[in-house]
Amino acid sequence: MRAICDKLIRRHPHVFGQVEANTSEEVLRNWEKIKAQERREKNKSTSILSGIPDGLPPLLKADRIQAKAAHVGFDWHEGSNAPLFAKLDEEINELKEAAQENNPEHLADELGDVLFMTVNIARRLKVDPDAALNGVCEKFKKRFQIMEDLARAENKNLSDYTLEELDSFWDKAKEILKK
Repeated sequence: MRAICDKLIRRHPHVFGQVEANTSEEVLRNWEKIKAQERREKNKSTSILSGIPDGLPPLLKADRIQAKAAHVGFDWHEGSNAPLFAKLDEEINELKEAAQENNPEHLADELGDVLFMTVNIARRLKVDPDAALNGVCEKFKKRFQIMEDLARAENKNLSDYTLEELDSFWDKAKEILKK
């Protein structure tokens, strides 16, 4: 218990000491400095990213990496989100170029950049990317199941229809779910 109390006091000098921190960003920067000092004292990696577990799901890992970098000021400027969307557009264009090369490694790298930037935007907009993606998956499943029901009502399988007919079913499913 003593070690835990000491750590809490050491990591919160704005509460228990003389350090002034007027914003949550200042508190987090101080926290990261203190943790880096603790890692140095224990001869561990001094990277603020070293505490992020490798086994985290990728969306959560990307979010944590970006948040840690932001704690030390490596983040997009507050205010307009336009630069973030411009960067996403840039990454999408690079992905399009990579898709034409037919190089799987380059393609995976560029797709990773698009996903990483998308998580960055989600973080800035205070949207949980994992929850957002899960919600879209559930919405897709519901719509797709309605499409299957529409096909069954005609005694057919989805594979019996053209893409245009399937798109029509998709639109019907969206309308059904809106009601």
